[in-house]
Amino acid sequence: MAQVIVVGGGLAGLSAAHTLLERGASVLLLDKQGFMGGNSTKATSGINGAGTQTQQEAGIPDNAKIFFEDTKKSARELARDDLITVLTGRSGDAVNWLQDKFGLDLSKVARLGGHSQPRTHRGNAQFPGMVITYAQMERLEDLAISTPDRVKIVKKARVTKLIKDSDGSVVGVEYEHKNKTETAHGPVVLATGGYAADFTSDSLLKKYRPEYYDLPTTNGDHCTGDGHKLALGIGASAIDLEKVQVHPTGLVDPNEPDAKVKFLAAEALRGVGGLLLDNEGKRFVDELQHRDFVTGKMWENGKYPIRLVLNGQASKEIEWHCKHYVGRGLMKKFDSGEALAKEMGLTPAQLKKTFDDYNAVVRAKKDPFGKKFFSSGEWSMTDYFNVAIMTPVLHYTMGGLEIDAESRVVSKEGKPIPGLFAAGEVAGGVHGANRLGGSSLLGCVVFGRVSGDSAASYLLQSYASGKAASRLAAISGHVEGKPATASASEEKNTSSAAASSSSSSSSTKAFTLEDVAKHNKKDDVWVVVNGQVLDVTSFLPDHPGGEKAILLYAGRDATEEFNMLHDPKVIPRYAADSVIGDLKK
Repeated sequence: MAQVIVVGGGLAGLSAAHTLLERGASVLLLDKQGFMGGNSTKATSGINGAGTQTQQEAGIPDNAKIFFEDTKKSARELARDDLITVLTGRSGDAVNWLQDKFGLDLSKVARLGGHSQPRTHRGNAQFPGMVITYAQMERLEDLAISTPDRVKIVKKARVTKLIKDSDGSVVGVEYEHKNKTETAHGPVVLATGGYAADFTSDSLLKKYRPEYYDLPTTNGDHCTGDGHKLALGIGASAIDLEKVQVHPTGLVDPNEPDAKVKFLAAEALRGVGGLLLDNEGKRFVDELQHRDFVTGKMWENGKYPIRLVLNGQASKEIEWHCKHYVGRGLMKKFDSGEALAKEMGLTPAQLKKTFDDYNAVVRAKKDPFGKKFFSSGEWSMTDYFNVAIMTPVLHYTMGGLEIDAESRVVSKEGKPIPGLFAAGEVAGGVHGANRLGGSSLLGCVVFGRVSGDSAASYLLQSYASGKAASRLAAISGHVEGKPATASASEEKNTSSAAASSSSSSSSTKAFTLEDVAKHNKKDDVWVVVNGQVLDVTSFLPDHPGGEKAILLYAGRDATEEFNMLHDPKVIPRYAADSVIGDLKK
């Protein structure tokens, strides 16, 4: 079968897979997790795009040239003009592709740190990374059922080896699945993510940035540099591996302040006007500066705890995020400045002075910390506030495998390795010394698309005998952007599974909240969602948001939080076996 093997089911891998299908290739997607999505589902601020339809409708005078300059400035001395040109030049098309092909709402645009124009797109609700990634993930899963000859997805499949031919080209992979070693043949796209949670024995993080090794991380435990190590093992070149981004705003859980894994406070919280205040209630930095700059000022200031404070207007602008953080116990709402001052151990007069000084800065458009972009509206002690404690966290690795502008992995000899491509965080050099907020999702989509194009072209050349060419004439409606529909049998199975779980539970088992409350430990977890009782104990390790996201609601009704994040079809689609009954009314 003329297939391309995509390793990794995050946004980069999914974008590559969909592009390959559009180009007529078949796809085998391998993911070592039990649930696709990776870190992409955690992205909270949005996706950058210059010259998009959304920007044009809002009258924002942005274009690829301006975005290029902003990105190059952030990348500093490590700027790779060829890769930045691809990233920024194809950014508008990437956002438009997501909207056109997947029907996504990306109608809101914000300005994040380091950007001279508002260009970070998101919708009106939910985390944009989750929305974008789930749309592609569900479409691909539908295609795997309706066109199994074109798409195959294997989860809990850990790739252990890249197979090379005698001429040095990559011709397949070996992977472990269900305690067996399997072999698959075809060119390979690596989309395995970064190494910002690489605490393994051969840790890239410890080797290249040992001083960061003990910091908390926002990454899932799957981010251990697997793709890097596989490719380096066959002679690939690496670039900028010491360039690790520490994000300034990791959310500190008051109940677990020393937790190794932190939830990220979206940069958009500062983009809409949030302020960073030290333990004296004072500002100390331009909140919209580059991430590494803000982190450095937090360490330099050293007056902890440092809080991110949103007033009523900023809170309303990003209401969904605030509600989610408050629901998880990571953010706290205060009904007045006086209540906030008491929490911080300050007098109301001290906090009022900070607000008054900032109001004067906004009016004068002159900030002692160099801030240039301000949100409108006064800061008042009579307002309400959403507040969270911040700490710097390991977030992103700019370094990775060296690629060219066609996403081909480059060897130590400086030449592309035939049959090997990379996209997303595993690919180094795209962001230089510092990545701009909103460019992670963008890099996944842009270079996912580029790697898909390049791998499809390579495949066509490899199968010049006619196998691949004949496929190009038989591309499905998927290429035209029509929603992929599941087969009749799949729809029947999905609906019947949901109906079966619902009817069987309602006819045979019903539980009270008191019954559910008894199952609140890691080895015995029940939750209630939309009137159904779920035993999610076995699903815990596979949950893409991590175990903590479920354990927070162990033995409780999680309906409100679940519905904020998920579509109702998620349970019958991914966790039908977890439904054990109904909540007794």
